[in-house]
Amino acid sequence: MTAARLPHPLHRLVLVATLVAALCLGPGVTNAAELLLRDAEIENNIRNIATPIWRVAGLEPNDVGVYLVQDSQLNSFVAGGQAIFINSGLILRAENPNQLIGVIAHETGHITGAHVLRAKEAMRNASIESIIAMVAAAGASVLGRSGAPLLGAQGVGQRSFLQFSMAQEATADHAALNFLDRSCQSARGLLKFFEILQTNELLSGERQEAWVRTHPLTQQRIQYIRDHVAQARCSNTPDPPASVELLRRIKAKLHAFLDDPSRTLAAYPESDRSPLARYVRAIAYYRIPKLDRALPEIDGLIRDFPNDPYYRELKGQMLFENGKIRDAIRPYEDAVKLAPSAALLRMSLSQVYIESGDPTLNKRAIAYLNDASRVEGREAQIWRFLAVAYGRDNQMGMAALSLAEEALANGKKKDAMQQSNRAKQMLTKNTPSYFRADDIHREAEQLDN
Repeated sequence: MTAARLPHPLHRLVLVATLVAALCLGPGVTNAAELLLRDAEIENNIRNIATPIWRVAGLEPNDVGVYLVQDSQLNSFVAGGQAIFINSGLILRAENPNQLIGVIAHETGHITGAHVLRAKEAMRNASIESIIAMVAAAGASVLGRSGAPLLGAQGVGQRSFLQFSMAQEATADHAALNFLDRSCQSARGLLKFFEILQTNELLSGERQEAWVRTHPLTQQRIQYIRDHVAQARCSNTPDPPASVELLRRIKAKLHAFLDDPSRTLAAYPESDRSPLARYVRAIAYYRIPKLDRALPEIDGLIRDFPNDPYYRELKGQMLFENGKIRDAIRPYEDAVKLAPSAALLRMSLSQVYIESGDPTLNKRAIAYLNDASRVEGREAQIWRFLAVAYGRDNQMGMAALSLAEEALANGKKKDAMQQSNRAKQMLTKNTPSYFRADDIHREAEQLDN
């Protein structure tokens, strides 16, 4: 195993340095990972907002994956079982939590109706990056009315991703209204979202919002929602203040990471001493980078709000990415203690442990990564981290097994089979790890070439 520095993890929200093509451009997207935004705080806040919907739908909130896609278009989709992907553009344009909740309720209707991805176990186990690559290719197929881009998607294995029908859309709408009623939330947000999309339904090509292309919209659907709003007993229920504040923080953090720092600093001048303003200024200064301005801001927030794990996470990120690896350990450890169920925080801490060069901390990283993999097993990079950590611990059989897991998650048949065979040669026979290597080989054989 190389001792070279690990790549920057996807599980921290970062600004992609290059312009990223929209999902619907398909062939223009060369690296699906660049489309993915992972952030423990934002995902957890969205989960908190959506929990009432998922509970009445019979879903365990912690089992529903929430993933952000960097794309300015209004779009969302479900994939890989109980996983909801939401474009950053949709979140940033949501005027209130109820609009975001309405969209999530609709996508939850697709989940409970098993409308998407019932076909292949391989796709249900696919990595997040593979799913996004498929959506990009499928979007291109919808745009060009051709299946060629979809057939060309690498390492995906599922050739019928977006098979929407008007019947499925109507069923998802009906389910969404049912979930909203049972949780006593208004459907006005969903109606407003549909009305926004209605203005460009007849547009074609790149001007049309992606959601319209993947979720065919009709006047009948809008009228159905409008009639429901007029009659439902909870139509005038306001958003809870806590949800309003969560969405405000989500949007501010996204803007701070995705907009030019100068724009953030202009929107939140030093005279604004609110916690949110201090938070986004810390992000802006860190991105410039001006660590001498960023650290005092985040240290002040940690002092004033000692139980917030995400301020500590940001401090750890600042230090780690500026080469202060040892100094980054304590903030990340504190963040994990405050949010022990956040697998993404454990992944971040594990990377710092690995990069520290301390064999004892490297062993701790292995334990944390194995724990996180039970929640984030489709995040292919977790297996890359484990491969490096096992390699540095001289557990070469487990390193090969981790590389096999990574290849399987990414749909790379040849690599998965080669690494699983390599792992079996080094692992003790009749052990759980050996049996897992055997399982990976069999699962890889079922992948498309």
